Amino acid sequence: MANLVLYRKYRPKTFSEVIGQEHVVKTLTNAILSGIISHAYLFYGPKGSGKTTIARLLAKALNCENRQGFEPCNKCSTCLEINDGRALDLIEIDAASHRGIDEIRELREGIRFVPTKSKYKVFIVDESHQMTREAANALLKTLEEPPDYAIFILATTEIHKMIPTIVSRCQRFDFRRLTLPEIIRKLEFICQNEKIEIEKPALELIALNASGSFRDAESLLDQALTFSGTLGKERKITAEDIKNLLGLVEINLIQNFVDLISQKNTSGAINFLNEKIDQGLDLQEFVKALINYLRQALILKTVGAGDSKNPIISGLTKEEFQKLQSQTEKFSEVEILKILNLFLEAEQKMKYSPILQLPLELAIIEALESTNN
Repeated sequence: MANLVLYRKYRPKTFSEVIGQEHVVKTLTNAILSGIISHAYLFYGPKGSGKTTIARLLAKALNCENRQGFEPCNKCSTCLEINDGRALDLIEIDAASHRGIDEIRELREGIRFVPTKSKYKVFIVDESHQMTREAANALLKTLEEPPDYAIFILATTEIHKMIPTIVSRCQRFDFRRLTLPEIIRKLEFICQNEKIEIEKPALELIALNASGSFRDAESLLDQALTFSGTLGKERKITAEDIKNLLGLVEINLIQNFVDLISQKNTSGAINFLNEKIDQGLDLQEFVKALINYLRQALILKTVGAGDSKNPIISGLTKEEFQKLQSQTEKFSEVEILKILNLFLEAEQKMKYSPILQLPLELAIIEALESTNN
């Protein structure tokens, strides 16, 4: 296996490899084909959704020496330099650490010089919302009258923090959060290429905990390879490996607790909770896992589990899913909704409670009283 971390090794090198941002890709590739290029773009969306990747692809396509259609060739010296991160005409700035006016002044000075070898000099400003107001105003002056060879691509996760005049000078693209099936599809592709043996529930757990980010999912897979000792060995990564890596609460604990709720056993549920706390249970992780489990129960009760291509309920083994089904049958839709809301409220109250488990104990009592009526 290559020494490159997975998210770098499997970063898309062509527009056709991009997953999940088809609306952005289509607009940009049409612009490349028509030759109608803006001098400033604004890429807005959640972390890990592909903003910087697509920005680099746009820079590469515009400066490719042998481009056919809209795709970069990935063979010419310009493409290879951009792929390797050593292109002189592609300047990347992290506004989180270079947010002051001095850095923007240096950028403005650099714009005066024509590209070293390419048609365009492309400036990618990541986390652009973190620029100071003075720096943003200095950048605005550059955006108002840029030279023909300069292209700016601003990337941000918090567009509301950017000054409106900068937003108005840019062609805006909104990136969406990636879906679970899209992340799983990418992870399956990587595992197949790297000859990694991994269980489907393990992939689903990684995708669930990636919060819609390819980068986070690929980093978690990287960690899983090291954690499970798979590197250089013939060993399948299991869902248990991922649970241990992420410090996830065992699903059987959640299912045992839900059994007590379904049995209307108030004292048993409270005693169970306190016994596990005495044994070192992380209560914050427990309530997060419980809420996710109850969410799955509500979805199963209302709309079903989805199909194999687009599963709504993921991260469970066959046996765990069967247990979820049997438990869900013991509650009405209204009861699951009520219990879920009570534990959501309890999670918030735990942040301010002098006794950490007290909001959960109160939620148990109220939940069982409401289901007994």
